[in-house]
Amino acid sequence: MEAWVAITVAAAFLQNLRSALQKQMKALVSTSGATYARFVFAFPFALLYLGGLTSLGGFELPVPNLSFWGFAAIGGAAQIFATALLVSLFSFRNFAVGTAYSKTETVQTALIGIVILSDPLSPAALAGILISLVGVLILSLAKGAFDLKTFLMSWFKKTALIGVASGTFFGISAVSYRAASLSLGGEGVIIQAAFTLACVTVMQTLAMSIYLRLREPGQIMAVIRTWRIALGVGLSGMMASACWFTAMTLQNAAYVRALGQVELVFTFAASYFFFRERPNLTEVSGILLLIGGVLVLLLG
Repeated sequence: MEAWVAITVAAAFLQNLRSALQKQMKALVSTSGATYARFVFAFPFALLYLGGLTSLGGFELPVPNLSFWGFAAIGGAAQIFATALLVSLFSFRNFAVGTAYSKTETVQTALIGIVILSDPLSPAALAGILISLVGVLILSLAKGAFDLKTFLMSWFKKTALIGVASGTFFGISAVSYRAASLSLGGEGVIIQAAFTLACVTVMQTLAMSIYLRLREPGQIMAVIRTWRIALGVGLSGMMASACWFTAMTLQNAAYVRALGQVELVFTFAASYFFFRERPNLTEVSGILLLIGGVLVLLLG
């Protein structure tokens, strides 16, 4: 098994854990507050991780350039918007299907990667991504009848538009993070990813702290009061990001995000066991197609 595959599966699991914790936080704080927890409780761990690599691992800190800061800023801002949109979905539909809408990010990431980084796609990868997309489309219709009108109208619903927008911003952030990490040069993939993660997380925390202080007074203290859940959100989020950043430094971001759709398997498990939400046969069929698409990607 290639390293990026194992790292991506770990990232998907950790991201699902973070999303589950954020759903719990959503009942206690605002959407922005739950998004903020993802960053403010993550940056200390990101700095510790980077410090451990330099002091114990013997790695040297990369020297950032203008290209790095540009891509890091774009990726960081896009991730904030994507996370906020994803958290807001939890209020509209069940945990598993709400997340499925954002998984259109795989196709969007592929297109963005081609435009920005000229990252190519193999025929097998393209086939796998398209099969997975069919799975997402089925999930989007899981609560209704299968007819053309329902299919077309479902993508104009608020949940669908928010999910697709979330996927767009996640796609932009994924490609931007890959570009930022690669711009550092060198052969140290782990330290490149860790350095990018630390810089981005600090910038995101500062930006959201200013925003909440000006636009949503009281939310910062509300997040701090939920520190037990928020600490889990921050730690799992940082670990997930470390894995995502490392995998996307090693491999095409579209491939990483396509494989990362195994998160939906973990999502449905969490939906079933923790939130007592029962998926129907259509939802299960969509998940199986998603898994099939991932297998085509890996076998190719």
